[in-house]
Amino acid sequence: MLHIQKNSDTVIIIIHEIYGLNQHMQGYCELISKQGFDVICPNLLERESPFDYSQEEAAYRHFMENVGFTGALHKIKDILSDIKDEYQKIFILGFSAGATVAWLCSEEESVDGIVGYYGSRIRNYAELAPQCPALLFFPLEEPSFNVDELISALEIENVEIHKFNGEHGFSDPYNSKYHAESAQAAVSKMMKFFMDHEHSA
Repeated sequence: MLHIQKNSDTVIIIIHEIYGLNQHMQGYCELISKQGFDVICPNLLERESPFDYSQEEAAYRHFMENVGFTGALHKIKDILSDIKDEYQKIFILGFSAGATVAWLCSEEESVDGIVGYYGSRIRNYAELAPQCPALLFFPLEEPSFNVDELISALEIENVEIHKFNGEHGFSDPYNSKYHAESAQAAVSKMMKFFMDHEHSA
């Protein structure tokens, strides 16, 4: 687990992709902690080293067989119950598979907001009604589903959605799909979301 403490009364829990706690996740943990937030990024894979991007199939298989969305949700719920009395505000940020887990956490009472980057499996849980503000980012197109159809299904109360140029993985500078302009724009919207909701009642 990566834990960065800034003596803040707001914490951001970051949920990694199928690859684990890699450089991309560490970079976002540092980026967010520099804004003065406490950061917790659990290692859901429970293996020492993350998977490489070239091991996508193995990483996916490992995640689905050993963690899974419900397993990851239970781990995050455990963290939430451990820290809920320590913080005034708790936000969750997830990437890819982690974004779907963040979406599942949006029904939790102790969560004040979630941000999800290209959570393609959210489509399996589109009927869920978030109890907190949710900010979702999608690329223009995804190979496995129609982005616009999912966005229209998710246009419900508490949900704000933005679509960016690029593909799945556009925010990851270590990935060949990196799209610098979209990554920057998404970070700006994410930070504004955290700042706005940090001070809301």
